[in-house]
Parts: sequence; structure tokens; C-alpha cells
Amino acid sequence: MNRTQATLADGREIFFYDDVARTRQVHDTRDISRPGGGSELRWDAYLGEWVAVAAARQNRTHKPATNDCPLCPSTEERATEIPQPDYDVVVFENRFPSLAGGPALPPDFAKAAIAAGEDLTTVRHPGAGRCEVVCFTPEHTTSLAQLDVRRLRTVVDAWADRTAALLAMPEVDQVYCFENRGEEIGVTLHHPHGQIYGYPFPTPRTSRMLEQARVTREATGEDLFARTLAAERAAGQRVIADNEHWTAFVPSWARWPVEIHLMPHRSVRTLPELTDDERDAFAALYLDVLQRGDRLFATPLPYISGWQQAPASAEGTDFRLHLQLFSIRRADTKLKYLAGSESGVGVFINDIPPEQMAQRLREAGETR
Repeated sequence: MNRTQATLADGREIFFYDDVARTRQVHDTRDISRPGGGSELRWDAYLGEWVAVAAARQNRTHKPATNDCPLCPSTEERATEIPQPDYDVVVFENRFPSLAGGPALPPDFAKAAIAAGEDLTTVRHPGAGRCEVVCFTPEHTTSLAQLDVRRLRTVVDAWADRTAALLAMPEVDQVYCFENRGEEIGVTLHHPHGQIYGYPFPTPRTSRMLEQARVTREATGEDLFARTLAAERAAGQRVIADNEHWTAFVPSWARWPVEIHLMPHRSVRTLPELTDDERDAFAALYLDVLQRGDRLFATPLPYISGWQQAPASAEGTDFRLHLQLFSIRRADTKLKYLAGSESGVGVFINDIPPEQMAQRLREAGETR
């Protein structure tokens, strides 16, 4: 791995991941400091979940002009978040984090506080955890789908390296590497980038998956994820593409108009566990899937794509690493809004049968 570590002017860490080995001298000349405010976790007593409150994010950079982009390389005339004239892939601590460090969140902290008689509305903890930004390329007007396989492999290595580093921190329990793409999703910086969140607790979605994996194991003696993958590959009608190490498919219960899961054939729990061959195979298949998505509609696909990884606290349980990509676009001029049923009570209604979407994605690969 070709990595260079440095420190920005306000003390934040930055990591350069290069396609090939190179020497970098990094010096941030800006006179900057970290915004005040921090973050706080507040316990939702109704759902038994943590909510992050991060007031400093209200003033984060919002849709800057191209020549003011903070994620482009620095020039002699303008210093950016990345103090280099060029880069391949770079990761740095978010200047406006949702989770701003602080002491580790003890297991069952909320349960213990409530048992000790604390008011349900005042169960709080400093916003432990870490938030990082991942820039996929120095090119401002491209996208992840337009990169080559070599660069995407470097991105995979960066995700894996940062996952390992964050999971080694006492305040981090689960790592979520993700990309928001498109204004329809809410993106406020157009430069191709993603984020990495190190949560101090297992996230609600992951906790639900772990519970279902436990139920499946107790009822059948089988691994939920292995059983799902085998069923999808046997049925075939929702499989989009595959290779020796991965299968891309639309799950039969897809909630979103476009929803794709990329699952490894070998049971691994986190990104660092992937072999070189598995990383190469993923990069090739993911690039194919992204390009198919951009051919579905009249405009490039807006999406959220993220890695579902096992929390450190879930050791010994059934869980399989997989990537989930989903989009709110359901037609050239129509979006899927999370209205009353979805937002109010959490019951999703999908307007496109998963089998139909899988067929469209297969055909999108044939029209290249």
C-alpha cells in the first residue's frame, strides 16, 4: 500500500493513497482552527437508538463554486483541504464532523443511566467516534463510475486501511464507508468524494441484521447471508452480474426503486479481511455496476452506496460484509420520496418490482 500520513494546519490527520509509490512532502500553510461546538449523542427512549446532535455542521461548506472547491488540489493561488498540487486518493478528518471524538461510549450506557434513575430525556454522552472524508480523484467534474479499475482498487485499499485504523480506536465500534452522489440525495460538494463514519455503537440497521442472523441460525442452523446469496444465485432472476469472488443482485425485498447488493462469495466480516484477488474482483464488478446505473435513466444515477461491516462488539455472530447501493430515482423525471408510510412508521413501498429492475440493469450492461 502506498500511503503518506501528514497533519493539517488545525491538527487534523490526512492520508494520501497513491496508485504507485511516490514521495510526498506535505505542508499546510493555512491559518485555520477547528470549528467549536462539538457533538453530542442523545438517547431516543422511544426507539432505543442514539441521535447525534452536531450544531457546528450547520455552518459547513454548502455548494461552493467550482473554483472555490475545498476538495480540489491546492494551487499557488489557493490553499484547499488538500495541501498538494495533485493526488490519487486522499482521506482526511472532516472539519465539520457529526461525531467529534470524546470518550468511548460504554456498552449499555443508556440502560445503566435509566436504571440509575436518570430522566429519560436527559440520557446523553459526548459525540464519541470519528468522521473522515474520502476524495476519489483530483478531477472535479468526473465521478466514481468514470474512474479506471486501478484507481477504484486504490479506493478499496483506502477504505480497508481506514476501517482497520478506526476499529482499533476505543471510541469506535462500527465503521461505515459510504458515498452520497447527486444533488437529489442532498450532496453539497460536487467533487467526487465519500465519507467514513466510525460509530461508537452498532447502528440500528446493523443491529437488526444481526438479530435476524441470530434468529435464522437458531431456527435453521444456517448463516443468513450465505443462505440469501445461495438463493439469489440459484434463482438468477435478480442477479445483475457476477465474477469468481462477488455477486451483484437486487434483493427480493428491495425497498428502493434501484437497490443493489454486492456480496462476496467468501464469508468475511470487514473490508481489511478481503484478499488482493477479492479486492481486484470487487473493483471490476463495482465499476460495471456503477456504469449500468448511469445508463438506467436520462441523467446519471443519484445514489447512496455504503459498506455494511460487522461491529467490533459483534464478534462471534453471523455477519457478512456487503455493499448496498440504492437510489431514490424511479423514472427519468420522478423521485421516490420517503413520505408518510416510510418516514412516519418505517414501512417502505416500492413502485418497481425488484425482478423488473434487475432485468433493466442486466440490459444496461448489454447496451455498452
